[in-house]
Amino acid sequence: MKAKSKVAKTRRLFTIGYEQAKPAAVLNELERAKIELLVDTRAVAASRRPGFSKRQLAASLDDAGIGYIHLQKLGTPAEGRAAARNGDTDALWRIYDKHIKTAEAQAELGELIALVKSGKRVALLCYCRDPKVCHRSRIVANVKKRTQVKVDDLIPPLF
Repeated sequence: MKAKSKVAKTRRLFTIGYEQAKPAAVLNELERAKIELLVDTRAVAASRRPGFSKRQLAASLDDAGIGYIHLQKLGTPAEGRAAARNGDTDALWRIYDKHIKTAEAQAELGELIALVKSGKRVALLCYCRDPKVCHRSRIVANVKKRTQVKVDDLIPPLF
């Protein structure tokens, strides 16, 4: 009898940033990618941009048949956001890499990984348009340490 191979199935994980995009453009991009669940990775799910605060966003996603959860502890802590505003990316990454190791962030990372492994089409949301300069890239790197995942960065059209 042959031993079964325990090859982990590669799942897909999507990311999207809403910087310089209208809510409709973000929603269209999510629908185009057949996203089933949007995971908000902002520490503070409020926005000065109409349509992107937690309640407004969740309501419009619900209308489109897309689920919404806020994994706040995966967001960048206040001191990291301050470093980003000051253009100090080295400090931002140092702060975030320390933060992601906290028990709270690890618990939410585990929740995210379970969602990805469930086979749902999951997208991570944050403000930054470019995923390479966003903490989403650090979340993705941590997910990749624990499961096989192919990442697709969705980029909504500019307004």
